Amino acid sequence: MKPSLPKFAGKASLLILICFSFLCRTQAQGFIFGNEKIKWEAGLNFGPSFFLGDLGGNSGKGTNNLKDLNLEFTQLMKGAYITMYPTNWAGLRIAATLTHLEGDDATINTTGINELWRKQRNLDFKTNVWEVNGSAEIFPTMIFSNDPENEPRLRPYGLIGAGIYHFNPQGSITAPNGTKTWYYLQPLSTEGEGMAEYPKSKPYKLTNFNVIYGGGLKYFLSDRVNMGMELLYRKTFTDYIDDVSQTYIDPKNFAKYLPSQSASIASKLYDKTIGIIYPGMTRWPEGTQRGDNKNQDTYFSVVLKVGFRLGPIYESSFARRAARQTRCPSVY
Repeated sequence: MKPSLPKFAGKASLLILICFSFLCRTQAQGFIFGNEKIKWEAGLNFGPSFFLGDLGGNSGKGTNNLKDLNLEFTQLMKGAYITMYPTNWAGLRIAATLTHLEGDDATINTTGINELWRKQRNLDFKTNVWEVNGSAEIFPTMIFSNDPENEPRLRPYGLIGAGIYHFNPQGSITAPNGTKTWYYLQPLSTEGEGMAEYPKSKPYKLTNFNVIYGGGLKYFLSDRVNMGMELLYRKTFTDYIDDVSQTYIDPKNFAKYLPSQSASIASKLYDKTIGIIYPGMTRWPEGTQRGDNKNQDTYFSVVLKVGFRLGPIYESSFARRAARQTRCPSVY
């Protein structure tokens, strides 16, 4: 079994606490970088997150792009970050976030035959996603700024980095009375992961690396407080966030590799076909396409950020500008 979600969350929290402790010590020492004192910022972020994978989507052939974004599954991402600014045009950030991702074939709007294949598949999933990442921020408009007393309040920036994230997908079985019961999918090997009969279907890890990139706008309300908006895209290296990637297997193999109770659940979850194109159909034959393994699953977020500069403010440009504008006029 892989490490549990609480253990992963604990490790992420411990990492943030260590960084914060380091921050407190270095703040007191007055870190020096070249001729400038390093500035530190801590903040919170929250906003919608979106999943793009095999399940769900919209009319037409399924894709992993914005065309197949299901807004009804929009979830809230929340997190915290600490950023070190050695200069006014670059920053190094460490952040931790938590969100929830979902997908469901039943939500697909049908206008033709293409999306009916996915709707007939009738699979669903949900998962929490914990993430810890490190990234570099670049403020292009500040690179050539050499007037500290006239720095702009609004500053666009780009961002690139890498992270570690943890997920654990669940699928549902619906009882005759409409009640849904959710089960963790990875231990059930729904596509034959780890079975000798399916050598191309490898067990997938619940903790993986991703590459993050995006950009945003930051507005300084004062030297101490700023707000911003940020779009951040995650490129993952797995197609199993939703537990769907390859082909259907022979359900007889579940009993060969799994305990009897797990085998019974797996045989219900791996194929939940409803007869739309083929009325009365309830199962696909072994080897039939179940997912699209040509594209990895992805997710992205659009968040609002509130940041607070820590420690003394070394260059209070906004305060100096305001004081200069409100001082009494000179008398000649």
